[in-house]
Amino acid sequence: MEFGWLEVTVASIVLTLVLGSILTRGRDWLDPEFWKRYAIVGSVVMFIFLWILTFDTLSKTKIGSERVPSPTVINYKIGYEYNPEKGYYMPVVYKDQKELLFGKEYTEEEAMELITKGKLVIQSRACMDCHTLLGNGAYYAPDLTKSWLDPKWEKIVVPMTQAKDKAEAMVKFLMEPDKYATWMRRMPNLGLDEEEAKAVVAYLKWMATINTNGFPDHFGESKLVKF
Repeated sequence: MEFGWLEVTVASIVLTLVLGSILTRGRDWLDPEFWKRYAIVGSVVMFIFLWILTFDTLSKTKIGSERVPSPTVINYKIGYEYNPEKGYYMPVVYKDQKELLFGKEYTEEEAMELITKGKLVIQSRACMDCHTLLGNGAYYAPDLTKSWLDPKWEKIVVPMTQAKDKAEAMVKFLMEPDKYATWMRRMPNLGLDEEEAKAVVAYLKWMATINTNGFPDHFGESKLVKF
């Protein structure tokens, strides 16, 4: 059974009221000791609930969980489908359809090493000064959370770079973004070599598989991506 924020909030309030009533029994509500005890009870209850929620969140957001898949998902085809039960779009990993990056199937250790390198490359080039990931960043350039699924790669960048597939097109673009200008705000050349660019592509593909509760909203359905 899953509990949402509303159930947790109500439970914490009820527990605070019940325990507070027990510990302040017989005291007038104008008595300072009455409010002191309620304050202590409320603080303790909230601390306990926050402690529980913290560890619950960590368990659900660790790599390999249902929400944050294993790095080996970069070996498969990734989709983005509307989930009527949840009411938002969710990434889907088609485990019956291989879509290897750069013609190689990565083991879990190799995939982890590759996406970790991709993350470090992004950090070393201060990409967040322009872009955003999971909503964090500058909001000057496109959000990269689901960038692997952006249809513009196949429709614009693949023909432009004459690449054989999306992954190769992304690598070429990242190595020479000033050569393949696709938007009014041009991305500067960050001096990425081929291995660094491949690592970034792997990281972005893995990032696209994370269930972000439909964020960015309407991704892939916006009129801006219709051709």
